[in-house]
Amino acid sequence: MLEQAQRVLKDIFGYDSFRGRQGAIIECVAKGGDALVLMPTGGGKSLCFQVPALLRPGLAVVVSPLIALMEDQVATLDELGVAAASLNSTLSAEQQRELAGRIRRGEVKMLYLAPERLVQPRMLDFLRTLDIALFAIDEAHCVSQWGHDFRPEYLQLGQLAELFPQVPRIALTATADMRTREEIVTRLHLQNAERFLSSFDRPNIFYRIVPKEQPRKQLLAFLTERRGNAGIVYCLSRKKVDDVAAYLCDQGFPALPYHAGLPAETRASNQRRFLNEEGLIMVATIAFGMGIDKPNVRFVAHLDLPKSLEAYYQETGRAGRDGLPADAWMAYGLQDMVMLKQMLQNSEGDERHKRIEQHKLDAMLALCEETRCRRQILLNYFDEELPQPCGHCDNCIDGVQTWDATEPARQALSAVYRTGQRYGVGHLVDVLLGRDNEKIRNFGHEKLAVYGVGKARSEGEWRSLFRQLVARGLADIDLEGYGGLRLSDSCRPLLRGEVSLELRRDLKPQTSSKSSGSGGSPASQLVRGEEREQWEALRALRRKLAEEHGVPPYVIFPDSTLLEMLRSQPGSLSEMAQVSGVGARKLERYGAAFLDVLGGAAEAPPQVADLRHELTSLARAGMTPAQIAGQLNCSEKNVYSLLAEAIGRQQLSLEQALDLPEDLLAEVQDAFLDGEGELPPVSAIAEQFGGRVPEGVLYCVRAALAAEFEM
Repeated sequence: MLEQAQRVLKDIFGYDSFRGRQGAIIECVAKGGDALVLMPTGGGKSLCFQVPALLRPGLAVVVSPLIALMEDQVATLDELGVAAASLNSTLSAEQQRELAGRIRRGEVKMLYLAPERLVQPRMLDFLRTLDIALFAIDEAHCVSQWGHDFRPEYLQLGQLAELFPQVPRIALTATADMRTREEIVTRLHLQNAERFLSSFDRPNIFYRIVPKEQPRKQLLAFLTERRGNAGIVYCLSRKKVDDVAAYLCDQGFPALPYHAGLPAETRASNQRRFLNEEGLIMVATIAFGMGIDKPNVRFVAHLDLPKSLEAYYQETGRAGRDGLPADAWMAYGLQDMVMLKQMLQNSEGDERHKRIEQHKLDAMLALCEETRCRRQILLNYFDEELPQPCGHCDNCIDGVQTWDATEPARQALSAVYRTGQRYGVGHLVDVLLGRDNEKIRNFGHEKLAVYGVGKARSEGEWRSLFRQLVARGLADIDLEGYGGLRLSDSCRPLLRGEVSLELRRDLKPQTSSKSSGSGGSPASQLVRGEEREQWEALRALRRKLAEEHGVPPYVIFPDSTLLEMLRSQPGSLSEMAQVSGVGARKLERYGAAFLDVLGGAAEAPPQVADLRHELTSLARAGMTPAQIAGQLNCSEKNVYSLLAEAIGRQQLSLEQALDLPEDLLAEVQDAFLDGEGELPPVSAIAEQFGGRVPEGVLYCVRAALAAEFEM
């Protein structure tokens, strides 16, 4: 079984070997077993159900929570020559009926569905009439009622075990602590499933957390080094998203906003642009992300504190899914804590739920103030041990300076107590620094024993100290009043002189565009100077092909595949076939074009060259694409693809390749030429003709027009 799986992996997906536990998972499911798969984002979860789906007879049903995610995977599979479809609310009733017919006839191998559609009685009855290969439940943590991505429809997926007892089920997630894993097993009835728990570690991500001083300038310094790369900037509020996106645009960065308050069409348009264009920055609330499968997101920046380590891990995990270097950067301050604690107090839910959420927030704060390796702390939270410090986070690279803060901490806590436990940090710092202002005089705080005792330290040092006191639970925020500080019970030993206190010394905030730290992430320097020209040429070709095929550029080839092409410099199609990510279908479609850019020999292997030569001869002889497909024993889709290629190379005229009525040909050409500037992708034109013209014909017409433009 594993041998067949490896053949599928190479021929279809273009990879030489399985990563981590992929092979074992695929073998388990392909043989009919259930599986619970915990694998980090970018670890290759999709292959764990796509390969068994191709090995088993029947239709594979994939449950996915978002339309964008479904459509992305369907487009990727389509490029690989796999018959996949998604049944969702964007389809008309007629399109749904047509898809149902294709499924009945066995013309679809993988069907993507939202959970709410799958659990409808009509849908379940329809599936029971079919031969089902497997059920894949993606983003399975959505079943957890404690999670921030909870989807109530997921709770009903447990019935698949009773309705389809012989069909293997595979549940997959990238984020699930021990309690969530047990919840998935219980609710989906996966008690007999084999568990595959991969490491949570994302070694290609460089983690950096900085104190928030001048957040916009700090963000700008971070982004300046990464100009031209795609990334996500997370903010807590919708207003902040809009403001930061506008600010970045003013500073010359291509940024788009995304939050639930925008019109649905704006959100969809911005998401589509982020997926399809290179180098865009999405400024977003957490409403954005789960449906994003873009592998070359080079950074994720947080301008506000996430509410849990699960959220932080999931959001930062959207960077570097291609395995290449990526950055997770965050600026956080005391105000973040105040805001999150207030949100938590005002949220719905019982006291137990709020207590759990408070513990999660405390763990997030602990990571921010940590003096040890951040990756060790993060993995430890997910019950995983990293024996040695990672050497790839700010604490490991920069080192952390600590200082004996025992006496200043007592002074700070004393200031909280003597002012009545009702004032915010700004006023407390003013008291400690001995400032003369109206507020201090009005309350008589200039007469307190603590007034002016902290003059030897800067305002920044005092703010850092207060932030760390709150993060360590020695002081608390009074959410009943106006967000002032009050003492907590745990500070008593410190005030009584029974314990000492070591705190981290904040480094000076970086607000210039110098390096993000010695030995920091090389995410912004994927290619060396001398490679830059050829790298950009490969990306330009990828962009052109993506536009022609109406798919995001990474669906043609991800950055990791382009980088391997650049480094290995294949000189022939047989060498190109050895590049990771170049399967048979993509080699046939794009191999020669990419070899041209690399300066290699673009001659096809004899059998491909012979096929092209014969196809050209048959077309010139007046045979239709359907007749040519029969003669050459290949699919009509492949024939159209090769005809478009021959037209593009000007080896065939459009009239020789196609036998279209003149008025219809003119209508198709006009549709392509209607807009301004570049030719639109085929997908945009196909909608206008509603199936009247085969898609392959549209590719041929577009190729002819593109060739004319280049003359």
